[in-house]
Amino acid sequence: MLTQTTTRVLEPGDLDAALEILEREPVHNAFVTSRVQAAGLDPWRLGGEMWGWYEGGKLRSLCYAGANLVPICAGPEAVRAFADRARRAGRRCSSIVGPAESTALLWKLLEPGWGPAREVRGHQPLMVTDRMPGDITPDPYVRRIRKDEMDVIMPACVAMFTEEVGVSPLAGDGGLLYQARVAELVGAGRAFARIEDGKVVFKAEIGAATPTACQIQGVWVDPAYRGRGLSITGMAAVLRYALADVAPVVSLYVNDYNAPARAAYRRVGFQEVGAFMSVLF
Repeated sequence: MLTQTTTRVLEPGDLDAALEILEREPVHNAFVTSRVQAAGLDPWRLGGEMWGWYEGGKLRSLCYAGANLVPICAGPEAVRAFADRARRAGRRCSSIVGPAESTALLWKLLEPGWGPAREVRGHQPLMVTDRMPGDITPDPYVRRIRKDEMDVIMPACVAMFTEEVGVSPLAGDGGLLYQARVAELVGAGRAFARIEDGKVVFKAEIGAATPTACQIQGVWVDPAYRGRGLSITGMAAVLRYALADVAPVVSLYVNDYNAPARAAYRRVGFQEVGAFMSVLF
């Protein structure tokens, strides 16, 4: 019997109820929604547990607990319940990420036991667009990466990840999991790049994709080519693919201190609609 408020690990039979929660905020929840739509709620396939918070016997909020800890549609009471469960389970994630308000409270409650974090990025603007810019010509040389080009794209992916996160994705398992994720995106036709003389000079991926919204990630320009506007025309090219082939709404989130990137995204037509927060361990 469910109590007035309680949390539990969701099971495959809870899929419809979980999707109903996720679809309340399709842009904010694109990452987790894409995983759940592909894998369901079985922890082995999902890569983690989905916790549900119930009030009055009805599912109200979720928290994905895998490589990332992600609060979903979670108010203060739900966040406190998820924090209690996370403390009991112990830290198994490499980051906490989600909407800034709920993630900030979650981290405040977990920091005494889980801290210190390697880095806290408290305000990462969430940006969205649903149309192509009328005054920018997409880079005609940005194209989908082929499966036989993994050796070309991987050095750029590693460089981007290391620059963005502060640690190499090759640490630990030698990069096997990271390479598998890149290969998954390449195989799905969601990895894009401009390649000159066998070298990637611009790249980006559509990391999360649902029928409602998708999320661009991993935007990177070779340092030797920065300042030439490649990020603007390159993003316009990726945006064209995303809107035509993936979803009617395209989003991304960016570090607030990355002024050049924010300016480039605004130039392509992205507008800020909220904020994420990331805690990196």
